[in-house]
Amino acid sequence: MVVHSEIAVVSQTRCGWIDITAAIEKAVKNSGITSGICCVSSLHTTAGITVNENADPDVETDFFRSLAALALPAEACLHSEGNSDSHLKASLVGLSASVPVCGGVLVLGTWQSIYFCEFDGPRKRRVTLTVMGE
Repeated sequence: MVVHSEIAVVSQTRCGWIDITAAIEKAVKNSGITSGICCVSSLHTTAGITVNENADPDVETDFFRSLAALALPAEACLHSEGNSDSHLKASLVGLSASVPVCGGVLVLGTWQSIYFCEFDGPRKRRVTLTVMGE
């Protein structure tokens, strides 16, 4: 069985991550699938998805500082919208993550959460979920 759904995400800052684990867990439960995999995908070229630590807020700070150090400043880029750094960051992080489902719940480590990574906010965003299994 395959079940598709979508969740809305509203970012409040230009760069940062939003924990979307609870919304995904709800969608997995509603899917009725007890064993399989959940694919989580961003529908945007300036945002990504990652699984990362949920205990220490310094991880988020370090994550975004490190990505910023890799990206050229807007004035050094040819893309005229001023968000070339956002496109690069989204490509580096990736648009999706796949997480196992067992017993009807996501299989995540103790300190893991699924994050929507905003690189060009604040914006209204969409994330698709595809839960596959039985």
